[in-house]
Amino acid sequence: MDQQLLSTTFAELADTLVADFDPMDFLCLLTDRCVGMLGGSAAGVLLADRNGGLRVMAASDERVRLLELFQLQNDEGPCLECFRIGALISVPDVTTEIHRWPRFAAQAHHGGFAAVQAVPMRLRGEVVGALNLFRTDAGPFDMVGTLVAQALAGVATISLLQQRSTHRSTVLNEQLQTALSSRALIEQAKGKLAERLNIDMEQAFSALRACARAHNRCLSDLARTFIDGTEPVNGLTV
Repeated sequence: MDQQLLSTTFAELADTLVADFDPMDFLCLLTDRCVGMLGGSAAGVLLADRNGGLRVMAASDERVRLLELFQLQNDEGPCLECFRIGALISVPDVTTEIHRWPRFAAQAHHGGFAAVQAVPMRLRGEVVGALNLFRTDAGPFDMVGTLVAQALAGVATISLLQQRSTHRSTVLNEQLQTALSSRALIEQAKGKLAERLNIDMEQAFSALRACARAHNRCLSDLARTFIDGTEPVNGLTV
């Protein structure tokens, strides 16, 4: 594991505890760094909305986003179970769990994923979501990597709950609702960019995110300008 990248990641995540931050960019950073540091193939984040329903908030690639959506649509899978029981779930080989989650196991295998580990995003007794790590090869998850994933999930949870002591119960709902609204804007912008530039959805997201970072802009704000037409799509590089 890259120790320098690990230290940098914790420092970047901790920054959000004392400053305003874009929740979508924050969650994308979380999934990207999990893949980069933990040797996985992909990662995703599910968060609960104000009614307790889970939403796909971030995914390191399109395959994982679709697999996470599949779990929600079919109400089945390790990531949902992790959220419901608030405990770590490790599945070294999804084919051995076909009796437990038959539709998920088949879909994961079809998508090229052989193993999954779901980490609860929890602070004390409150679970707000799940951080999910996927691998294309079967086998047990590394114990050190699991501890790091749990630590990252813990920092992310604290970040979402950072102002709760001041604003109490309204803060989490407001933060998650803001993230949900941002997710919707980004999905619309991805669709528009994919159509205009004749690229796939994953390339569209990469282009959108690269543009936001290059110009030091909030990802959701940039997405909004593409949707309303005030920002041209021609200048984006794929």
